[in-house]
Amino acid sequence: MGEESPDKIVESGTEAGEVQQVETVSKRSRKRQLKKEKWLELRPIKRAKERERLRLRRKEAKINNVDLGLSRKAMKNFKMSSSDCKIRVCLDFSFDHLMGNKELNKCVNQMGRCYSANRRTKNPLQFFVTNFKGISKNIAEKHDGYSNWDVNFDEKHYSELFRKEELVYLSSESENVITELKEDEVYIIGALVDHNSQKGLCLRIAEENGLKHGRLPIDEFVQLKTRKVLTIDQVFSILANVACCGMSWKEAFLRIIPHRKGAKDKDDAESLGNEEEQDEPEDP
Repeated sequence: MGEESPDKIVESGTEAGEVQQVETVSKRSRKRQLKKEKWLELRPIKRAKERERLRLRRKEAKINNVDLGLSRKAMKNFKMSSSDCKIRVCLDFSFDHLMGNKELNKCVNQMGRCYSANRRTKNPLQFFVTNFKGISKNIAEKHDGYSNWDVNFDEKHYSELFRKEELVYLSSESENVITELKEDEVYIIGALVDHNSQKGLCLRIAEENGLKHGRLPIDEFVQLKTRKVLTIDQVFSILANVACCGMSWKEAFLRIIPHRKGAKDKDDAESLGNEEEQDEPEDP
């Protein structure tokens, strides 16, 4: 498949003899537009079907005494303003220029998953999204009602909203291990989807600006088969589980880190390794 050809400009004469420019779009662009229009047309129908499935599921659960967990109505009462958890977490949207359209969409979607995780927490984190403007904000505006989310959105940089001594930039490359979350600190997560192409960037930003920095204690509690870099929403969910749900770091890691990363309890892994060493036959 070749690259999409640029839009063509052709000239056509009008009845008045004037020259009019007519813009034609590529086949791929037309297909994308038709797909979007079809999706917008079918969205209300799909939503109605989803609501009907949920209604039947709740009816069946009630008959069988099955707990379906929190309802949307209950979750609406879980507000940051009434939360007992005062731990502050901030997404830093300063990296739009480092991402392509695909990565930007992923980044905004991960922000949405952070919001979803927080609203399902009885005592949600104090959630801030800073430097939120430009392309990322334009993408978010495609989501219905995002501006009504229980999130502190701000176009200002985090340095304009919080005191410098409060800020702690999270980075997996930091040598400082975070052992507890404190109410007098603001934990910054870089809103960047880079597939490791900008390794160490958040740490450099913290060091260059004289900010505190730290990493989650992953190495201290779990063993991974892959690198320990997590997505924005995974980091957020771990913080929420530890700060608001009373989980230990180990419990939060084992719950949130995807199975494909092969996360195992470090104590169990080391015990198994010691047993295997003891079982090895001695050299003759």
